[in-house]
Amino acid sequence: MADLSAETLNIIFNLQQRLLKIINEATKFSFVIFTQFGETEATIPELDELQNVRERATSYYVKLYRLSLQIAESRPAATSATLDLLLQSISQAQVITDTGEASNQEIKRNWNL
Repeated sequence: MADLSAETLNIIFNLQQRLLKIINEATKFSFVIFTQFGETEATIPELDELQNVRERATSYYVKLYRLSLQIAESRPAATSATLDLLLQSISQAQVITDTGEASNQEIKRNWNL
């Protein structure tokens, strides 16, 4: 993967690690809320939010994986369009990661999980 610096790779891997944690926590919190409280008027918005958090985190995890793999397999070099897309995806993933972590923490506090 000669086209990507060690710093960029570290950013990608760090984001993927954080995204996996978000997915895991959102899934865990959904399970706990659903099993302890059921699907009620009070829990449906939270369960929907957790589903959205999981979907966004999964989408960006996969996007970073696919773009990294595509760049690694590109020879002699990745196109500038692919590299630009990766940089844009990194920026978007950072926002998604921050908001996903905040959503999970808020729901965790709200339901004393």
